[in-house]
Amino acid sequence: LNSCDGYVAMSKSVMEEVKSFIPDASAIFLPHPIYNIFGEAVSKADARKKISLDVGQKVILFFGFIRAYKGLDLLLEAMSDERLKQLDLKLIVAGEFYDNQKLYSDLVDKLNLKDKVIFHSSYIPKEEVKYYFCASDMVVQPYRSATQSGITQIAYHFEKPMLVTRVGGLPEIVHDGLVGYVTGIDPGSISEAIHNFYTFNKEEEFTRNVKSEKERFTWKAFIEGITKLYEKIK
Repeated sequence: LNSCDGYVAMSKSVMEEVKSFIPDASAIFLPHPIYNIFGEAVSKADARKKISLDVGQKVILFFGFIRAYKGLDLLLEAMSDERLKQLDLKLIVAGEFYDNQKLYSDLVDKLNLKDKVIFHSSYIPKEEVKYYFCASDMVVQPYRSATQSGITQIAYHFEKPMLVTRVGGLPEIVHDGLVGYVTGIDPGSISEAIHNFYTFNKEEEFTRNVKSEKERFTWKAFIEGITKLYEKIK
């Protein structure tokens, strides 16, 4: 760190870590811009047809590599909430396992969730990513730890409400009650938010707010921030 003149941090927690080493560091907080490399959005109906989902179902998405810190087990336990079981709700888990897959399949069996959880556990090609996001009502990230996440920025690109846990910089990106939910790192908090989302029909409101909030994460704003830092340290 001492060899650098300036620092770009994608979460405030990381910027604080930098300043714990170098108190007078020239540092700027710039959230990761939106990932726009996955193509344009398609209709929910077309997306669901592509991945063999019923148009009328309620669908939430867990997307990305599956590692222990990402808390998929917490989400599976949340799905066992009797209130959620009464909904026509499907959880799509789309991504490769970098953890023991049997741990999760055993948990699905234990919680009697076989008809509620659909695993697409192979590599998802770039051109197919849009179908998973566009097919979902909400993107769920029940992480145990994180600094920031590219998944939220994909969700912003496809204008999807989000649920994240209160870790690292995720609450800085997903404003609770505006574009989705920020919950505790436990199944009860997660299930409560999912139940609230469907009980109070929050999808339309959150989607509208996502469209407005995503302007914070343009590449133009990111470049302007780097330019501002450069002018300060040159």
